[in-house]
Amino acid sequence: MAETTLELIDVSRLRVGMYVQVDLHDASHSLPTGGFLITSDAQLAQLRASGLKRVRYSPKQSQVAPLPEQGVVPTWSALGVPRFDDPPPDPVAPDAPAAEEGNAGDGAATPVDDASASPNAPAPEPLRSPAAQRRALLADQQASLDRCEHQFSEATRQLRGVLQNAKSNPGQAREVAQAQVDAMVGQVAGMGEVAIRLLSEKAGQETTFHAMNVSVLSILLGRALRFDDARLASLGMGALLHDIGKLELPDRLRWRDDHAPAVERRLFQGHAAQGMTLGKKMGLPADVLDVIAQHHEYADGSGYPSGLKGEQIKPLARVVALVNQYDNLCNPGNPAQSLTPHDALALIFARQRDAFDATVLAAFIRMMGVYPPGSVLQLNDERFAIVVSVNSDRPLKPRILIHEPEVPSDEALVFDLEHHPELGIQRAIKPGQLPRAVFDYLSPRKRMCYFFERSMATAGRDASP
Repeated sequence: MAETTLELIDVSRLRVGMYVQVDLHDASHSLPTGGFLITSDAQLAQLRASGLKRVRYSPKQSQVAPLPEQGVVPTWSALGVPRFDDPPPDPVAPDAPAAEEGNAGDGAATPVDDASASPNAPAPEPLRSPAAQRRALLADQQASLDRCEHQFSEATRQLRGVLQNAKSNPGQAREVAQAQVDAMVGQVAGMGEVAIRLLSEKAGQETTFHAMNVSVLSILLGRALRFDDARLASLGMGALLHDIGKLELPDRLRWRDDHAPAVERRLFQGHAAQGMTLGKKMGLPADVLDVIAQHHEYADGSGYPSGLKGEQIKPLARVVALVNQYDNLCNPGNPAQSLTPHDALALIFARQRDAFDATVLAAFIRMMGVYPPGSVLQLNDERFAIVVSVNSDRPLKPRILIHEPEVPSDEALVFDLEHHPELGIQRAIKPGQLPRAVFDYLSPRKRMCYFFERSMATAGRDASP
């Protein structure tokens, strides 16, 4: 029998799913002796706390590849994700039509008024000083953020009304929810290129963050999959109301807890059926009810309540199931268990991809980019930054806020990496790894909160890093 080939590897590169061989004689640990497969985060933590710098691992017996070496920027293409300049994925449903021709951003020529051709044209404005240009850029970026946060707050206010009236006045609740979703779909349709904007934690109410995040990201993902407006509206409605069955649960059971007693886990899982019952009272369409019923069904059959697989799950529910999982990883019931957006997306791809529709997952990664909004970064010049928005059509060049100690944080310009090729991303890091002064300056969010923003293609172009 051929010998298993073992390679030395730094402990920092280990991950769940790797087969390692260690020789620890300390009785204070509970790790197996000799060779074993790392099957849990607890085992991984013990290995990293053991004092060992390097261990041997078996590539052949491992289920996953090691983490990248320190300083090497991970890329999705290295993990088998289609290149971002490849053609977009096919829609989930065969009857989802292609995007209409003539939308903004499709490359069609746009007439431009030639002001100089008119004898009554006003004189051109004088060139502004660099200081004036900077003030104008600051005003523009603050106005855009304020607009997003106002729209998000108004949407969460309406959603609270929907949830409060869903049982007592279901018909009215449906109408308010539909009007809200129609407005969101119309807003996205009218933007051309859309950015996913990270908001401050003061926006909206925490109790509605999850439903809003899932609806915002689901609508954008449906757009990336080329759904028409009618299908986007059904998707947005299902996403907004996917957890409506939790209204029937006590407050303490409204968050998933894998360590809860079995009876409480069953009660929690019953929220999908409870949502179906309430959704029917509201008069929701069948495709919206499908989302509510199936948003915890997974492609590999590991979901609930029915253990459906693959195409047994309705197309819209496949979209919401993925977005719901992403937001639950970023914004769990216990904030101490939250993952960074970068780590959440990496975990889904590396360890949970079989649970989700492959087309939907590829489109989601294309849309969010390697570093989704909220990711904390170290740049190629060793400075730190936070991603504040990602253009869903060009996700590899996010807009970032850089720690510049000589500039007050409320006067810091956002830099668009598309217009600053000299700036590069070295790696993503956890907020807790930031020096205290940098942490206070960048203010990483405890909870991620997203909304739509018109892509600001020229913002930061004239700013100096």
